[in-house]
Parts: sequence; C-alpha cells; structure tokens
Amino acid sequence: MGIVRTDDSRKIEIEEFRRMLVTCAGLHGKKDEEESMGRRRLTAGAENDDALDKLVCVTSGVSFLGLAIVNQLLLRGYSVRIVVNNEEDIEKLREMELSGEMMGTNSRIGAVMAKLTDAESLTEAFSGCYGVFHTAAFIDPAGLSGYSRSMSEMEVKATETVTKACATAPSVRYCVLTSSLLACVWQNHSLGNVSPVINHDCWSDESVCIEKKLWFALGKLKAEKAAWRVAEETGLKLVTLCPGLIAGPEFFRRNSTSTIAYLKGAQEMYANGSLASADVDRVAEAHVCVFEAMNKTASGRYICFDQVIACEDDVAKLARETEMQINTIAENVYSNSRTRFTLSNSKLSRLVSRTLRCNDEF
Repeated sequence: MGIVRTDDSRKIEIEEFRRMLVTCAGLHGKKDEEESMGRRRLTAGAENDDALDKLVCVTSGVSFLGLAIVNQLLLRGYSVRIVVNNEEDIEKLREMELSGEMMGTNSRIGAVMAKLTDAESLTEAFSGCYGVFHTAAFIDPAGLSGYSRSMSEMEVKATETVTKACATAPSVRYCVLTSSLLACVWQNHSLGNVSPVINHDCWSDESVCIEKKLWFALGKLKAEKAAWRVAEETGLKLVTLCPGLIAGPEFFRRNSTSTIAYLKGAQEMYANGSLASADVDRVAEAHVCVFEAMNKTASGRYICFDQVIACEDDVAKLARETEMQINTIAENVYSNSRTRFTLSNSKLSRLVSRTLRCNDEF
C-alpha cells in the first residue's frame, strides 16, 4: 500500500484482476453445471462444504501478491473481502465489477476502505471474516526514496494494529502474515554461533539491518516480531510466511519499489547463498495451504522460496528481469565471506505434501 502507480502499472493490475475474475467465474460456472448434473466436485483444498462458505479478508488485495492470494482463495471457493485504503483501489474494483465477464464471481468478492493504522476501522472491516491475510507493506508515498526507515516503522505500527484488530474481531479465528525471508537471513557473524542452515527458526539481527541500512529487512523483521508479541498476549492464532524475492510475470514492472528494496544487499546475499526468489502464485498457494491447515498442524513460521540464485546464469536472468546491472546483484566483493548458508524450506514442503498431496514444490 502507499505505492504511487504509473498509468501502465495500473492498467496491468486492472487487466490482471479482470483475467483472475474471469478465470474464477468460468471455473465456478462449470462447477455449478456439473453439480446440477449430479456430478458433485469439491474445490481443491476444501475439506467440506462449510469451507466453501467462509469469508476471509485480504489487506492490500489489489497488490502484486494480494491479487495472487485473492485468486487462490476464489479458486478454492472462499468469499473474499479486500481492505483498501484509497479511492483508486476502489475504482479499480469498480471497473472489474462493470465488466460483464465476471458475473459468476463478483458476488463473492467485495472491498472495504480502512486504514491499517486504525484499529477501530480494521475491526469493523474484519467483522464476519473467518480469517485475515495481512499482505500490505508501506512504500514511500512520494515514490522518491523507496522503502525508507520511516516506512519500516509505519509497517511495524500497521502490522501491530492489524493483529490487534484480528484478536478483537469476534469472528476472526486465524491470521496469516506475510513477512519476508529477509527477516531470517541477516545474521550477526561476530557472535560466532551462526548456523550455516537458515530455516524457520532463524531471525535476522536488528543491529545488522540498521548498520547496513537494510530498511525493508528491518521493517519486515520488526513487524513480524510485533505480530508474534500480540499473538502471544491475546491468544490469536497466527502463522507467518517468509518468502524470498517475490517474482512472476512482469514482477518488476508491477512491484518495482519492493523489488528494489528487497535487493538492497543482494551482493552479500548472493555471495553467502541466501539470495532466493519465489514465484508469486506459489507464494499465494502457500498462504492458503497454511491457512487451511491452521486448525490442525500449521503453526509458527514458514520459509518459502523456489530458487536460490546461485550461478552467473541466474544472476543474468534476474538482472534482465529487474533492469538492473549484473554487478549490482553479484559483484564479487564478498568473496571472503566467512559463512555460506544453506536455505531450508523443509517445514513448508512437508506441510504442502501432507495437505495438497503433491511433491516438494516450494
């Protein structure tokens, strides 16, 4: 949220929303037809008919990741309420509703305006919702300095407020928070007890993030910790996902400020083996998969990534996709790094394997 959009990026988002809703409308139209012929079929991921009627809420649901999560929820039969904080996003949704192509889906998606720093408006927005997906991040509203230190503090405040509102809203049982792999990888080597394996138990060091001016990492780290404090104090059932750099079709064009903010420090991450990416659709699938397992086995934190950027070809591809110079991502200035890490997403892989009966995809 807070991203200043160009006309081109807005058109891309509108077209993506239209495509998503048309797809969902077609899927559920076919489902209704099959049921009328006596061939009942459950939507993937739903365990019973009750799950199909659940209302869930997604903050910043018209963002790059938010759209993908909304898409996955609709495909699984959920009704979705999107929290937006400006008229531009409301207008975007209105344009989608005016399209005659999505009659089968628009009754299951709606929007409400609320400020992510206003607990009262959020509690009202979450009213009637079974679960909340908090995906929003603060970006410089002037579009000048990217993700600044002040933005990190705003994100911490917003996340704290969202989780408190989740705990207050009587209907909300579960909250899924989007954190970042950056909240795990920035270790303090001087302590001498750094594990070579980075997994869901690892936390970045705030002092390292501040020293290196890694404000995006600092914001995600402190926001996630704030959410866990609220969850412990209130009893809110919370899980957090820590994805790598979120990629996918035209990801830099659609999510440029966050991408640039994530890649600050890319040279060091590449050198020590902790630079990784995650396809936006798989990140969205992971969010919904974890949410659906929260009444059983899902708990705590989950690292999510598809690929570790580990060779020159990977770097060249990422440079092309982000329109960045190769040496910005992987200049060999950290060749004497004392630690090379191995990233592990085994916890998420096991959960996905159990709940969706698929091979390790994350």
